Order: sequence, then structure tokens, then C-alpha cells
Amino acid sequence: MSHENYQTVIKTLHECMTQCNHCYDACLKEENINMMAQCIRLDRECADICAYLEQALGRETPFVSELAGVCAKICEACGNECQKHENEHCKKCADACFKCAEECKKLAS
Repeated sequence: MSHENYQTVIKTLHECMTQCNHCYDACLKEENINMMAQCIRLDRECADICAYLEQALGRETPFVSELAGVCAKICEACGNECQKHENEHCKKCADACFKCAEECKKLAS
């Protein structure tokens, strides 16, 4: 399958990466940063795997299913963590993560 067929998921991956990076940065500025440690950690993991999968799809990786499965798992974990917090940036990040996880699950199957 050529990268043109992945345009929807590539866009979703990019949005998730962007939201995770924003959440990561905003969490670092929170008053109780220790409470945000797991959120910060998962934001980084999620942004990194989304960026990697976005690039890999562009170069037509033969590991689409495997990478998409890992990405879905990390996106769900990040979304679940962000969902625990009241901050607007965390809520937006959770939404983007859950949407991305669903797209990645489709590729993984």
C-alpha cells in the first residue's frame, strides 16, 4: 500500500504528536509537576511513536501492522493518563490520543 493510502492516519498521527507535545510543555509549567510526572512521560512516549510511525508510513515501512499496534497501545495509555487531569491541554491530548489509537488499531488488524 502506498503512502497516499495512509493520508488520514498520517494526519491523525501528526495531530496526536502535536497535542502530546503541547501537553508535555504545558505540564512542565504546572504548579505540582510531580503530580504530572506520568503524564509528561507518556506525552513524550506518545509523541515520539506517532512521529516515528508517521515517517515510517511515508517511506512505506513493511512493519505497518506491528508499529501501528505499539502506537495504539501507547496512545491509549497516554489518553488514559491525560484523562485523569482537569487541565484543558490534558483533555485535548486525551481526545487526540484516543482518536489516534482507533486509527492505529485499524492498521494493526
